[in-house]
Amino acid sequence: MPFQKTFQLARKAKGAHLVTDEVVRALGDGLKDVKIGMLFLFIKHTSAGLTLNENYDPDVRSDMTMALDKLVPESLPWQHVDEGPDDSVSHTKTTLVGNTISIPISNGKLQLGTWQGIYLMEFRHLSHVRTVVATVL
Repeated sequence: MPFQKTFQLARKAKGAHLVTDEVVRALGDGLKDVKIGMLFLFIKHTSAGLTLNENYDPDVRSDMTMALDKLVPESLPWQHVDEGPDDSVSHTKTTLVGNTISIPISNGKLQLGTWQGIYLMEFRHLSHVRTVVATVL
């Protein structure tokens, strides 16, 4: 049976944060009756993103952050800095990472690979509460 739930992720500092368990907790028993379906996660922000990546080695998190900082450096002459020097940088990184992910569901369980996890990519210097919409079809 399709359903949709909006929830908030805990405040996180700038960086890559594994949030798989937080997402599963937020969904509660909503997945248990899903035999075959899809989970769509959408983050309602333009300065944070969602992605899937390796969940085992914590170095992956710092590597992702380092690579994005090199690709989109704060030192560029950004014009849109209404909320600070990380404003447009954050929007650009979100465009690259994306704000939506989809994960198959089988027999009430997310079908993530052995080493896959759901990541919140927080691009702002100051932590923010992030709102996510989960849709199960």
